[in-house]
Amino acid sequence: MTTAAKLLFTGKTHVTSGPDGAAHANDGSLDIKLAQPHPAAENLFAAAWSACYLGALGLAAAQRKVKLPSEPSVDTTIDLSNANDAFFLRARLDVSVPGVDRSVAQELIETAHGICPYSKAVHGNIEVTTTLV
Repeated sequence: MTTAAKLLFTGKTHVTSGPDGAAHANDGSLDIKLAQPHPAAENLFAAAWSACYLGALGLAAAQRKVKLPSEPSVDTTIDLSNANDAFFLRARLDVSVPGVDRSVAQELIETAHGICPYSKAVHGNIEVTTTLV
């Protein structure tokens, strides 16, 4: 017998295109202009993935009973590229875990990828480079 999944959050947006394009979250947490679909899509993906990844990093630290003396941060870069008439993404996550031993921080950032749903969603689908800075 399998256990039913427990729904934790739902994100729902309405996005319009054109010179007056915008993205609005139904809960009011997002309300931005999107005059052009790109780089807006890549920036939104980077922000969403970063936020999720930081939550996963905090969970990884808690699971290992590692106290984070200050808030970690991540600078995420999403590249939209084209080769042979095919579009694809690449991602770079530069992660800072201040005040934590470098080897422990490296373990945490690797573990976070196994927890983060965004990291899981892209695993094997796009090239991802994660660097501890």
